[in-house]
Amino acid sequence: MIEQMVRGVEIIMADFHQSGVIATLHKLGNAKLEKLEAELSWYSQERPIALVLPSLYSELEGQALKRIITELKKVKYLKEVVVTLGPCTKEEFNRAREFFSVLPQTTKLIWNNGDRINEVHKTIKSAGLQLGDTGKGQSAWIAYGYIMAQKNISVISLHDCDILTYNREMLARLCYPVTNPNLEYEFCKGYYSRVTDRMHGRVTRLLVTPLLRSLKKIYGPLPLLEFLDSFRYPLAGEFAMDVNLARVIKIPGDWGLEVGVLAEVYRNCTVRRISQIDIAENYEHKHQVLSPGDSSKGLLKMCIDISKSVFRTLASEGIVFSEGYFKSLISTYVRTAQDMLKQYEDDAAVNGLFFDRHEESLAVESFTGGIKIASEIIMRDPLGVPLISSWDRVTSALPQIMKMLKEAVDGDNN
Repeated sequence: MIEQMVRGVEIIMADFHQSGVIATLHKLGNAKLEKLEAELSWYSQERPIALVLPSLYSELEGQALKRIITELKKVKYLKEVVVTLGPCTKEEFNRAREFFSVLPQTTKLIWNNGDRINEVHKTIKSAGLQLGDTGKGQSAWIAYGYIMAQKNISVISLHDCDILTYNREMLARLCYPVTNPNLEYEFCKGYYSRVTDRMHGRVTRLLVTPLLRSLKKIYGPLPLLEFLDSFRYPLAGEFAMDVNLARVIKIPGDWGLEVGVLAEVYRNCTVRRISQIDIAENYEHKHQVLSPGDSSKGLLKMCIDISKSVFRTLASEGIVFSEGYFKSLISTYVRTAQDMLKQYEDDAAVNGLFFDRHEESLAVESFTGGIKIASEIIMRDPLGVPLISSWDRVTSALPQIMKMLKEAVDGDNN
């Protein structure tokens, strides 16, 4: 970033380059948060905003969520906060209700493994509809359904609960492009840099970007590949979207969630209604271990799920994969990732950051193995686990399901 002194005022100036096929909304200068929030308060009168917080019970004990709560207390433009909890006991659910009760906004918690929500799950499954596996995707999907059931929300925003560097400006910037009707965006994804004394974000840097660019080398600049490669941080968990978009998208239930959501957004929106926004100068949250020898956890598990999601999304666009193509792809990926690794090493050197070439190279080797595993799975089972059914499909099959879901959530909270 370039620091400039203008009339004695220090300005932090980012680049303003537009690249790719979607609009990039930069963080230019020292924007006035109060002005942004005042506009959101005005626009949210016509386009009410709900914030979804997917949370594990264990995160209640961490410093990140405590900081998030402190910041959210100052936010006046949110109509509702919906906390969708991972597996927990009744006692833990009640403890979580008490923890979040300090928020001034209307706040509801979803007890995803409670008896009432389990009945909702059973009803949906009885109609032959897909719910996916238990996880963040399913939890977020249930929260979207609850918000839609109330019929008074226009914008859904979501961010994780492990952000150590959280401040309320992140949320304001995330919500603004979709809430301001003059901008006309239906979906906005956050992006940010992830740097401490070293670069983080290995899965994006060393897997997703080189994989997408390798696919483009082999298959050419397909519109979907160009779209995915336009996102500066495709795995960011922070986004905002129009409630009507939430109604029609299907959601993956595994680590392919973020890429799968982008693919659904691509199918259901025109590109000019999609944007990404710089929401933070730096972003820090918990880091996953690489786990190079265990494909059931860590970044290797994430690599396999993301790769499967990319391959299946491309297959649905008519791309034909074969053993030969996968061999060429893996070879191309290794060279592309190694070239990019050198670029990151040079970038780190210029900025005085620590760079562990062995660890970075080990990540590329592990991701190469993950891509191989994913390709073998795709060859055996091209369809894989179905995506969670869209809410418009569910409500078509079960017209009373929204009422049932609302009563279940309200019942747990009362």
